[in-house]
Amino acid sequence: MRIAVFGTGGIGGYFGGRLAKAGLPVVFVARGEHLRALRREGLHVESVAGDFTVRPVHATDDAAAAGAADFVLLAVKSWQVHEAARALLPSLGPDTAVVTLQNGVEAPWQLAEVVGRERVLPGTVRVFSQVAGPGHVRHGGGPGSIAFGEWDGRESGRVRRLRDAFAGAGVPVETPDDVQAALWRKFLFVVPMGGIGAVARAPVGVLRSMPGTRRLLEEAMREILAVARARGVALPADGVEETMAFVDAQPAAGTSSLQRDLAAGRRSELDAWVGAVVRFGEQAGVDVPVHRFVHACLLPLEARARREVEFAD
Repeated sequence: MRIAVFGTGGIGGYFGGRLAKAGLPVVFVARGEHLRALRREGLHVESVAGDFTVRPVHATDDAAAAGAADFVLLAVKSWQVHEAARALLPSLGPDTAVVTLQNGVEAPWQLAEVVGRERVLPGTVRVFSQVAGPGHVRHGGGPGSIAFGEWDGRESGRVRRLRDAFAGAGVPVETPDDVQAALWRKFLFVVPMGGIGAVARAPVGVLRSMPGTRRLLEEAMREILAVARARGVALPADGVEETMAFVDAQPAAGTSSLQRDLAAGRRSELDAWVGAVVRFGEQAGVDVPVHRFVHACLLPLEARARREVEFAD
């Protein structure tokens, strides 16, 4: 089995690193100083589950040069999916499967538009991880788990092969019967935490401990639950309670990539997270006032990161 990781950030570096540490042939697609550090010093993963280093690392900035893989872990940002999909095309073999690991629920369809639905395995992860420096990924908490599957939930041979590879690497792995519901369960957690955390500029430990922000988290989750039901997604009736219990179990210092990107002045996944809830709500006739407010508050920061407006802090 040969695996390519397209996007060696916090997610791609962590999960690809786990597979490489277990002895599987993994090629990492990265760029810039991160790529140079991977080639020079290997990949160092600092993790609450135990630090490790992968050395040497097979890394490149050219997806075509990476060669055909059995599986591609697509770990780019949601707004990079279309561009990454086109870059992947020359390196796809006849049986290559691409696993989408974006936060949000639209990436599998966006990828399928370019590479074909039959190549796509929708997936999601639950982990707090980020690039801490060139060649250095930090896993700060969360289950460190991955879930993926076929569109129709069947247990195919390729799903079993990849599931066994992750299990053999010590990664908690699920292959749910309803992978779309799995994506929305992650959405139910990450969007309220990310959006409200970015507005409040506070980590999850503060958000869940203060009555006002805790209520906002719960109200935002109820909005997503209503939107999901309107779109025919089978989320459990106790989804808000279940997700809040998950929030309460996370490391207090945890922050989302959306929050970190906006704080650093970088382009973020605002449109694929909060913006998607607003769009879906409008399409389904479901009112989402918390998400409309959060989106309106964060949109100026996103516009500044895209150089559409200029203003000082």
